Amino acid sequence: MIIETPRLTIFPLTFDQLVLYLRDDSQLERELNLNEAVRVIPQALLDAFNETILPAVADPSKNYLYSTLWTVVCKERNQMVADLCFQGEPNREGEIEIGYGTYDLFQGMGFITEAIGAVVRWAFSQPKVKAIIAETDQTNVASHRVLEKNGFVRVRTSESSFWWRLERSDFAQ
Repeated sequence: MIIETPRLTIFPLTFDQLVLYLRDDSQLERELNLNEAVRVIPQALLDAFNETILPAVADPSKNYLYSTLWTVVCKERNQMVADLCFQGEPNREGEIEIGYGTYDLFQGMGFITEAIGAVVRWAFSQPKVKAIIAETDQTNVASHRVLEKNGFVRVRTSESSFWWRLERSDFAQ
């Protein structure tokens, strides 16, 4: 499964590739024939790997595409520039949650906006997906812009977060 945009190649990582990703020693880049990327794995992502991502991807009863990390590769640089993931298969209402992050060196270049648009298009081509939700910190204005540019609407506010939603029926293909 590979998603292409004019500037990007986006694909889900296998279990073995996730293990290499966690080593953070360029083994994954070598396996994928990519130039080395400078990336820092945030603690929240490390926790997610151990608590949910690796167990879900290892579970043969689950569709790993909804649990694994998808890597975003800039074609021109042949380098990983961002990651994203869904946080599980669609629920009863057909909702999936998306999370994402851009590596520091590549922030502000539009890579994650482009990647989210492409992955949202793929997700809405899946019959069970009716809506995509996202949670952002209230202070993360760049993330708000990424979602707004992709048609997401803010639907809820909690103490520290905004919740966003994009319905399949509102998605402009």
